[in-house]
Amino acid sequence: MTTGITDQAEHQPAATYEVRGHVALITLNRPRALNAVNAALSTAVGEAIEAAAADETVRVVVVTGNGRAFCAGADLKELARQRPVHADGHPEWGFAGLAQHWIDKPVIAAVNGYAMGGGTEIALACDLVIAAESAAFGLPEVKRGLLAAAGGVIRLQRQIPLKRALELALSGDPVDAATAADWGLVNRVVPDDEVLTSALALAERIAKNAPLSLRHTKQTLHRTAAAASDWNPAWSGEDPWAINDEATALVFGSQDALEGPRAFAEKREPVWTGK
Repeated sequence: MTTGITDQAEHQPAATYEVRGHVALITLNRPRALNAVNAALSTAVGEAIEAAAADETVRVVVVTGNGRAFCAGADLKELARQRPVHADGHPEWGFAGLAQHWIDKPVIAAVNGYAMGGGTEIALACDLVIAAESAAFGLPEVKRGLLAAAGGVIRLQRQIPLKRALELALSGDPVDAATAADWGLVNRVVPDDEVLTSALALAERIAKNAPLSLRHTKQTLHRTAAAASDWNPAWSGEDPWAINDEATALVFGSQDALEGPRAFAEKREPVWTGK
């Protein structure tokens, strides 16, 4: 299935959406523009995320790019013409319809090539990143008098060491996939022709797990990452143990929490209901 938002310059959907079993695949689809983000792409991706969130059969989302680039960032031609690049009617979704668009299902970026500026920020917005050997990451905004405002200056130092983040953001220079992996920006690097299959294989492994457990595990990890100390919550911020207890009550009180141990005892695969 493809989204209904057509890119006028490319005469094809700006992003495609496909469900394969329990995995939704979103493909940025402006290959002639290196998947640079315009309003059509932001709208198409945002609508695809909404569809994945609403589909109870979908447990994991994979985001990739069509062609030789993952995403070259914002469409500078659109910016030069002072045209918006956010999703039509949904600025709250953020850059590419994804940067501020929360979904409680795991999202994996399959970075198939060049991922600069907003492309790196899309990767930062995803929970896991599989990168092709030819992939490159960077935030070149300072070279253009801009700011990595789609999450770059917020998320980068939360995912890699601060001095690494400062080097990447202040120099504006790119790093290759191997360096990005060494710094902790990506989970793993694979040959170019294996990036999507590797991401889908990881997605399928994750999708075998209990959907309610997956959702609350993701939520709790993200919420507690910026919470107070787990030893003395009174120091500052939200109590991570309170967040943990909230998720525990919901998960352990579910039907799936009974099904998992029962299936183990009966030596069979569990049948999850997400309830």
